[in-house]
Amino acid sequence: MTTGLRMRIIHRYLGFFLAGIMAMYAISGIIMIYRNTDFLKSEKITEQQLKPNLSTSELSGALRIKGGIKPEKTEGNIIYFKQGDYNTKTGMATLKKMELPFILDKMEHLHKATTNSPVYFLNIFFGLSLLFFVISSFWMFMPQTSVFKKGMYFTLGGIVLTIILLFV
Repeated sequence: MTTGLRMRIIHRYLGFFLAGIMAMYAISGIIMIYRNTDFLKSEKITEQQLKPNLSTSELSGALRIKGGIKPEKTEGNIIYFKQGDYNTKTGMATLKKMELPFILDKMEHLHKATTNSPVYFLNIFFGLSLLFFVISSFWMFMPQTSVFKKGMYFTLGGIVLTIILLFV
């Protein structure tokens, strides 16, 4: 069996095997483009009982708000900030958070997995599989065919586009 035939066979069955996860990564990747907007998100309001009279730095730590809390206004005992409000007398904090629907949120978290995630090795496997697809695609057609030669022009165009996008 030739190397080209082996590559085509592995490429074909690996492609079938990874069709679902490739679709998931495509969908979550598109959704992540809009992560700084409220696209597809709904508001979730939670209340949390904290100690009274916390400073803004203590409050941001207790509520686990990155970047700290910047009070927008204060009315009586209530401090209003971008993410919600805090009653300094009672210690009750109300948080407003925009969240994706459950399945889209799970897809996004898988897409952004780090070594802290229990399934990060799947992301490594998927990345290596995509790299294999890139390499094995050059064995799909015989080098002397016109399809292969045209494919090389498209490859060159894709490389140039990638370089341009890296520096834009």
